[in-house]
Amino acid sequence: MSDCLFCRIVDKKIPAKIISETAGLIAIRDVNPQAPVHILIIPKKHIATLNDITQFDADIIADVHFLAKELAEKEKVSEEGYRLVLNTNSGAGQSVFHIHWHLLGGRVMNWPPG
Repeated sequence: MSDCLFCRIVDKKIPAKIISETAGLIAIRDVNPQAPVHILIIPKKHIATLNDITQFDADIIADVHFLAKELAEKEKVSEEGYRLVLNTNSGAGQSVFHIHWHLLGGRVMNWPPG
């Protein structure tokens, strides 16, 4: 999608601080971090929300979790704790309609989050 911000980042048409890339995912630093470590994990395939995934996208979900684990270790937050967040639709805080996960760490996370 040419008007999708994350598709344009995936296609390298917009610069971003890419910290990891696999065949199906890209991980970038959030431009408005909400924690000392705030990384966005974005599938290269455009899927608007979690409501739009199909059984054929199951590998994406698994790959996101494995990459999140690796990034948490690399960023040295795996032992103290981190949060992996997926917002679905605007009522939950999704502002870019290309599915993505927020990896947050480096500080104590409160509960409930909202």
